[in-house]
Amino acid sequence: MGTIYIVIASLIRSLGGEVIIPPRTSKKTLSLGTQYSPEAICLPYKLLLGNYIEAIEHGAEAVIMINSPGICRLGEYSTSIRNALDDLGYKIKYIDLDLYKGKFAEMMRCLKTVTGNTNLITVAGALNIAFNKIFILDNLDNVLSYYRARELEFGAAERAYNKALKWIDEASTKKELKEANLLALQEIKKTPIDPNKEVLKVDLTGEIFMVLDSFSNQNLERELGKLGVETKRSMSLGGWLKTAIIPKFMRKEETHIERAFKFAKPYLLRDIGGDAIESVSDVAYATSRGIDGIIHISPFTCMPEIMSQNIFPRMRQDGAIPILPLVLDEQTGTAGFVTRLEAFVDLMRRKKMQVAAGMAY
Repeated sequence: MGTIYIVIASLIRSLGGEVIIPPRTSKKTLSLGTQYSPEAICLPYKLLLGNYIEAIEHGAEAVIMINSPGICRLGEYSTSIRNALDDLGYKIKYIDLDLYKGKFAEMMRCLKTVTGNTNLITVAGALNIAFNKIFILDNLDNVLSYYRARELEFGAAERAYNKALKWIDEASTKKELKEANLLALQEIKKTPIDPNKEVLKVDLTGEIFMVLDSFSNQNLERELGKLGVETKRSMSLGGWLKTAIIPKFMRKEETHIERAFKFAKPYLLRDIGGDAIESVSDVAYATSRGIDGIIHISPFTCMPEIMSQNIFPRMRQDGAIPILPLVLDEQTGTAGFVTRLEAFVDLMRRKKMQVAAGMAY
């Protein structure tokens, strides 16, 4: 899921464990996952199963899966994936990471199982570095988006970003991580840009896996960068971390879910599963900030996101900014996908021109 593999892999390595990172998600990964998945299950499940199969084929002896009791099929992922791997004959250790049983206690148990490290001070220090890596990677994504929308040579910012990921991955102490972050920012900021270029600003929301994973969302942010659009993810690893892991007394600002309940009114008054309430609130929040548009990304058959998409027409009537819902699965074609993005960008540009003309008038 996006760059989370960097954080988890470096965390386990720092505690003495060995990590098998599966090949970069590809059409082969999707084909494997689809072949052994229920037909109507959502795209993230198929990709995760494909990732696990490829990891096991490359020598992994154990796999970890987050377990969730929430109102979403994610709660069924763990059992279903375990059964699929058993049916395929893989003799591996399957580890459930159930954060609802106790956040830190469950993470400690999981890390002890996979690394054998029982030193609480060492594990706590490693987790602290891992959490900081998450926030740094979120910030690098925003910096990349800024430069990609304005770069003179397309692809230059992303090449610098890929170098930066390697440095963040290799950092194993607070000092090394701080130095890697500074070096990474400097590298991306070397990208030649047109600082006066007029760009559109678009927020991305929806199901978190689809927002963060470039393969499953068809490299959405890269395609928008080509069109002169600067993106910002409303769903992020750091936002999830603040909500699911970090205790309230350690947080300095409101979390995404706390903001969601505030901005989702009067459209949605309670959590209906998945990331639906966050999606609805993100549209209202982006509208309040005057963003040019928002793109809602969801996997085909995801009921919570289908519910949120059915609220969007009412929000448009109330003056919400342009919204583009994208429902994706393994059958989604690139050509039609890009055409929809181009049409949406044209719509936003026209609206921006109309607003500017009205103000001038």
